[in-house]
Amino acid sequence: MTSQTPVIGIDVAKESLSLCHAQSGEVFELPNDSRSIKAWLKTLPANCAIAIEATGIYHMDVATLAHARGHRIYVINGFRLSNYRKGIGGRNKDDRSDAQLLARYLAHEQAQLEPWQPPSKAYCRLQTLLHRRAALVRSATSLRQSFSQDRQLTRALQPVLKRMAALEQRLEKDIREALREAGLMEQSKRCQAIEGIGLLTAAALNLAFLRGHFRNSDAFIAFLGLDVRLKESGRYCGRRKLTKQGDPEIRRLLHNAAMAAARTQRWKSLYQGYLMRGLKKTEALTILARKLARIAFALMQTQTAYHPQEAKPH
Repeated sequence: MTSQTPVIGIDVAKESLSLCHAQSGEVFELPNDSRSIKAWLKTLPANCAIAIEATGIYHMDVATLAHARGHRIYVINGFRLSNYRKGIGGRNKDDRSDAQLLARYLAHEQAQLEPWQPPSKAYCRLQTLLHRRAALVRSATSLRQSFSQDRQLTRALQPVLKRMAALEQRLEKDIREALREAGLMEQSKRCQAIEGIGLLTAAALNLAFLRGHFRNSDAFIAFLGLDVRLKESGRYCGRRKLTKQGDPEIRRLLHNAAMAAARTQRWKSLYQGYLMRGLKKTEALTILARKLARIAFALMQTQTAYHPQEAKPH
């Protein structure tokens, strides 16, 4: 990055954007709507570097429109930004200070960051369907638990649950169709050949694989948020925790796949071995989920079929 490259930080809220130019440090507000964003983008010089904090879906319009204008976009993880604030001694947190922090972060760390690319239509379609199904399943479970103590209400709830079950089947059908339209059915079948992995987990793995070019399986695991964050210094050895980056729904589906795999002949002894070593069930399932994801990545990367005898558990 040259000193002449304009660097901009954007803090995103549902209805507004806070924008900061790194060179001047000035912050101003902008409505978070396409018309206002397009008008503002026309005032920018070419090839700006823009940092935007990931905020669900509210950052997508400004990121997509700015990318289409030829600017380099960097979507910054909120956890990383929070640690950066602590590292430089920042004490305030509001929209204006967040925009300034994003601009400062990008100005100093751009060489270490990968520019953002808009997701493909297949990615967006699959992600939407998987998240809608997850929301439906959570709602049905919550209703069952909430109404379980009242028999009359439980009976009255049954037609609603049947409709929700029918809608869940419709969403799974749409997921199959989305995989077929994207030309990912063969890729999905490769993943489903792995013990414990079904249609939904295979779709989630394809979703992750679609999102970027991964150097190796370690990069893929890190993208899924299944990598471990170390905390060690001298004799101190802190508790290791998952980074939990990326889409939590993909991790949830992989956890469910690991639970299913732990009951199969192929993986049961490995899972039991982890428990005998003193690992908790969640820790053992996380390790198993990571192994399943690595195997799936290798199959998708090499476009080969699953051969259990070659993928030896260890």
